[in-house]
Amino acid sequence: MNTITSSSLSRSLLAAGLAFAGTLLSFSATVTPAHAGVTRYNAKLSTAVAAPKDKIVNGVVWKCADDNCGGAIDGARPLNTCIQVVKAFGKVQSFTGPKGEFNAEDLTKCNAAA
Repeated sequence: MNTITSSSLSRSLLAAGLAFAGTLLSFSATVTPAHAGVTRYNAKLSTAVAAPKDKIVNGVVWKCADDNCGGAIDGARPLNTCIQVVKAFGKVQSFTGPKGEFNAEDLTKCNAAA
């Protein structure tokens, strides 16, 4: 009497798969941070570069022209990226990443690497 036909088993597996996919999609939507659209770091240098420069910082190409620099988010902590930018281009007046602009304390820590 408890014989399961392949048709009903297929329907059950399909329903379970769809339920799992829906749960996974809704979970990922709720844990995605509001700043997920930010894909770049931006830095304003204290001293402008003489000519446009490109350098690799944490595996990402950073482009600087005048006192503005930018690079894609690299997966490292923003402070670590800022420190590497300071080592590559010089002190920064401001640094912005996925969590917003650095405060004075973070800028001081970042610029200590110069």
